[in-house]
Amino acid sequence: MAEDGKDSGIGGEQPLVSHLLELRDRLLRMIMAVSIVFAALFYFSNNIYTMVARPLMDQLPDDASMIATQVAAPFLIPFKLTLIVSVYLAMPVILYQFWAFVAPGLYRHERRLVLPLVASSAVLFYVGMLFAYFVVFPLIFRFLTAVAPEGVAVMTDISEYLDFVLTLFFAFGLAFEVPIATILLVWMGVTTRESLVKKRPYIIVGAFCVGMLLTPPDVISQSLLAVPMWLLFEMGIFFSRFFVRESGDEDEDEGREHEPRSTQGPTAGNGPGSAPRPEPTPPPRPPGHDAVAAVAAASQGTGFRPMTEEEMDAELDRIEEEEAAQQTADKPTTGQSSGAGSGDAGAAAKLERVMELREQGNEAPARALLYEVLREGDAGQVMVARNILKQLDEDA
Repeated sequence: MAEDGKDSGIGGEQPLVSHLLELRDRLLRMIMAVSIVFAALFYFSNNIYTMVARPLMDQLPDDASMIATQVAAPFLIPFKLTLIVSVYLAMPVILYQFWAFVAPGLYRHERRLVLPLVASSAVLFYVGMLFAYFVVFPLIFRFLTAVAPEGVAVMTDISEYLDFVLTLFFAFGLAFEVPIATILLVWMGVTTRESLVKKRPYIIVGAFCVGMLLTPPDVISQSLLAVPMWLLFEMGIFFSRFFVRESGDEDEDEGREHEPRSTQGPTAGNGPGSAPRPEPTPPPRPPGHDAVAAVAAASQGTGFRPMTEEEMDAELDRIEEEEAAQQTADKPTTGQSSGAGSGDAGAAAKLERVMELREQGNEAPARALLYEVLREGDAGQVMVARNILKQLDEDA
């Protein structure tokens, strides 16, 4: 018994180990991609730093330049910048490896949504960095060099400058992800477009607060980050209307495609000489399930619309009047016609009993009676029973 337990424990750890091995392979590929890009760019490290420092150098006086206050800074700072640039340039490969690792665990509709969002998030991050380099940096450095006190020579340390621009690159790249975050929040049902529109004033104030925290302590850089965040938020609200899930039917239908292979028939390993796997036993269906399915199939092309409470009350009153008229008309007739009328009367009485059970909170017996009405009642009674079942499902 001990050996069996040990063997089963090893078998239970195999899926986790396989996932960890795959994660290791994906991480190695990411590191390899970054290393290849870094090896190609390392020779141009100084040129890359000169290009990144160009927005500040263009604003400095002719006799001013940047300085290095640390001994190894002239080598380490361009090396650090080249490594970070390599990570940014290899980002499509990194995102693809991440996508390939998580995609097998997603539903089909989730894959259709996540893949475009991952690609667009990478593009938006690059756009945010380009916006910071070509728009924000010239304005900030022109302002900062112009307000320097008289007699103060602006000579920025290269390490301080690198930390400054990397912070802005990351802040603007992250800020341009606002549309993706907005679409995801609406798609997951965390919030709605109407709720976000009502909270627009708070979003604007929050954008300026984020700009204050992520940018240097000046009004220009704060505004240059807050205003694009607000506009991107409006863009996210606009595009979120195309990503709203109207119902959970799609999730349930597509979820069936991702059931274990053993529940979908014989696998590839079941050859001609192997015994077929037993088919799974379907769950028991509730009483009247066939009647419900038949009525639903028959009403698909008739434009079925759920009744309101007033319409349902009027339909119940009509059924009671027809029941009374039928009982009066059936008294002198044959036994066969009396039997038919008693069947309709029984369905109407069951509907009245269902209303009493709903008021008492007894849903299970009410559902059983409704299934009987679906089998025995006429068209109007079936319509009322369907609406009551729909209400019970919504309340559940």
